[in-house]
Amino acid sequence: MQDDTKIPLVLVSCGSFSPITYLHLRMFEIALDFVREETDMEVLGGYYSPVADGYKKVGLIASHHRVRMCELACKKTSTWLMVDPWEALQEQHTRTAVVLDHFNYEINEVRGGVLTKKGEKKQVKIMLLVGSDMLQSMVTLSVWKEEDLHHIFGHYGCFVIERMGFDISNEISTHAILSMYKNNIILAKQWIYNDISSTKIRFCIQNGLSTKYLLPDPVIEYICKNKLYLT
Repeated sequence: MQDDTKIPLVLVSCGSFSPITYLHLRMFEIALDFVREETDMEVLGGYYSPVADGYKKVGLIASHHRVRMCELACKKTSTWLMVDPWEALQEQHTRTAVVLDHFNYEINEVRGGVLTKKGEKKQVKIMLLVGSDMLQSMVTLSVWKEEDLHHIFGHYGCFVIERMGFDISNEISTHAILSMYKNNIILAKQWIYNDISSTKIRFCIQNGLSTKYLLPDPVIEYICKNKLYLT
C-alpha cells in the first residue's frame, strides 16, 4: 500500500469477455479515477474473472481462448490489471457471489490481506465492478438468487460504471435490495461515452469489418490467428 490510512481495495469484474474490449479496460480506469478523487480507499489491483464454458451463452467461445485474450489485453495495456482463471476452470457455471468469496478467501484468508508500510497486515475490501446494464440485469432477471444479491451488495459492495440508456439511480432507489445497500454501491459517471460491446465486435468479425482501435492489437491478432468468431 502507498497510504496506510486508506482502505485497500481490489476490484473484480465477472463476465464472458468474448472478446474483451477497450470498454472492459476503460471501466477499471474510470473506477480508479473515482476512487482516487472521491473515496478513502486505495486500489491495489483489478481482476477479470471470465465465466466457465458451462455458462452456455450465445457467442461464448472456449474459456481458454477468453482467458488468454484477457491476459494479452492486460499485459499490453496495464500494470495493475490481472486475470484470475479460477472461475473459467470450473466445470459448471459459478455464481458471482461464490466468485467474490473465492477472491476474499485467497486475498484475505490465504494471504492474510495486504502488507502496510508499517509491516502490518490489513484486510482488503473486495468489490464487484459492473456496468449499469449489468446491475439492471441483476435486479430484473430471475437467474439471480435473492440471497446472492444480499451477499454481493451487503458483504462486498458494487462499483457501477454508468452506461448509456440506463437510469441506474432510479433503479437503486426503487429496488428493495439495492436501496437497502445503497451506501455500499458506488456510481461512477462515464464522462466520455464508450458504446463498444462484445456483441458488436463479434458482428464486425462475422461481417469482415475492421476491429482496429476497438480491441487491443494482441487480442485482434489472437482472434485472427485462431479464426475465432467467424460463424
